[in-house]
Amino acid sequence: MSNTQTRKDDHLRICLEEDVQFRQLGNGFDRYRFTHCCLPELDFTDIDLSTTFFGKPLGAPLLISSMTGGTQLAKTINYRLAVVAQTYGLAMGVGSQRVAVEKPEVADTFAVRSVAPDILLFANLGAVQLNYTYGLDECFRVVELLQADALILHLNALQECIQPQGDTNFKKLLDKIDKVCSKLPIPVIVKEVGNGISGKMARKLIEAGVSAIDVAGAGGTSWAKVESERAQNSLQRRLGQTFADWGIPTADCLVQIRQQYPEIPLIASGGIRNGLEVAKAIALGADLGGLAFRFLQAASESPDALDELVNLLITEIKTALFCTGNATVSDLKQSDVLQKYEP
Repeated sequence: MSNTQTRKDDHLRICLEEDVQFRQLGNGFDRYRFTHCCLPELDFTDIDLSTTFFGKPLGAPLLISSMTGGTQLAKTINYRLAVVAQTYGLAMGVGSQRVAVEKPEVADTFAVRSVAPDILLFANLGAVQLNYTYGLDECFRVVELLQADALILHLNALQECIQPQGDTNFKKLLDKIDKVCSKLPIPVIVKEVGNGISGKMARKLIEAGVSAIDVAGAGGTSWAKVESERAQNSLQRRLGQTFADWGIPTADCLVQIRQQYPEIPLIASGGIRNGLEVAKAIALGADLGGLAFRFLQAASESPDALDELVNLLITEIKTALFCTGNATVSDLKQSDVLQKYEP
């Protein structure tokens, strides 16, 4: 097993078994409250969660966020996730496909189109790899492998600082992202991995040609903590602990970006745990709400657990719409039913 594959298995194990969630800093959605509508004038059964993203229809505004690939355990998880995405019409991203570029024999751990022919599917590479020999060829390769609808380039500066032998040269990366955006025939999404994208950085990314942003803010899994658990020396371990709660809360990222750019497709992820928080994210301007940890837990358990989770999430979102008097996702986005709460 390669070092990259070992890292993938370590990440899965640590996320499931260790306490690597943000503790001091939340996702920010607790500062917002919906105004309850006591008489919705709606039939709950008529609530419609269907939406579109990049022109592709979705059954609900949910993204199974990028997690894994490259090992047999990861393959099991990815295929279970893809099946439930196909069943309910959800969007899905896979984990970083760098391992599949390095070891083509593990490409099948990502290639879920065989079980999910219709889903909105996102390929994924670390943007920093564009400074480490990767270029358009590798971007085309991972997109082709997945038959993907879009490519995620993820930004993980803090994680690379703490990770053993991390790739920390982020110099002039924006120009290379610009080149990928201009040459790739499908949309490019830029996402963080749990520390957030500010309004100022969103401006630079959008000017570089990025088609959508996944804010992936603080409040969920702390990759500083994850890498601290994998540390090979005390410096790395302590560094991960120091920066365990570093980042911009997801809700703050959403507000900053949406106020400046009302049209950019926007994904909210980072510490979202239930359908109520997805609904809050949509009311703050997100087009999709992404979850990773809850999906990872359920996928590791069984396909039935995954099905139960999606049913719960969908029912929670519908209940939030119903109890605010909104019949559709579009209605919720255009409403003023979410208010900032100052304790």
